[in-house]
Amino acid sequence: MSTDQRFIEASPDDVFAVFADGWSFPSWVVGSSRIRDVDESWPSLEARISHSFGVWPAVIDDTTSIVEWDPPRRVVLLARGWPMGEARVAFTVRPRTGGCHVTMVEDAVSGPGAVVPRPLMDIPLGIRNRETLQRLAWLAEGRRGDTVG
Repeated sequence: MSTDQRFIEASPDDVFAVFADGWSFPSWVVGSSRIRDVDESWPSLEARISHSFGVWPAVIDDTTSIVEWDPPRRVVLLARGWPMGEARVAFTVRPRTGGCHVTMVEDAVSGPGAVVPRPLMDIPLGIRNRETLQRLAWLAEGRRGDTVG
């Protein structure tokens, strides 16, 4: 399980506006290369984003779905990336003076990634997830208004 954190100079609502825009997914999720479709019901429970990951021409098509949606506090995603497996990715957002604190926890739940020893899996996940949080911050901070406080 990989846990990463970041302070974002934007409100929790600004962060959730990024989560709610399924078409922005490859802009902040490292490894996602394109979006093929977003359910009209996104971001409701069980709604899906159909995405691809990898570098063209070696891309793999799969989906990510909403497991929990509690704006502006928490969102949990089930990211599928077969043949590598599935991961449960939880974001917890807490308001702070001048912005918010975001914690991202990712855990492989099925497939080959689930049998890799956690300390080994945490190294590449940590690198990737820190970049994911940086990208999320840029998008949320670009949306912010006078709501930070």
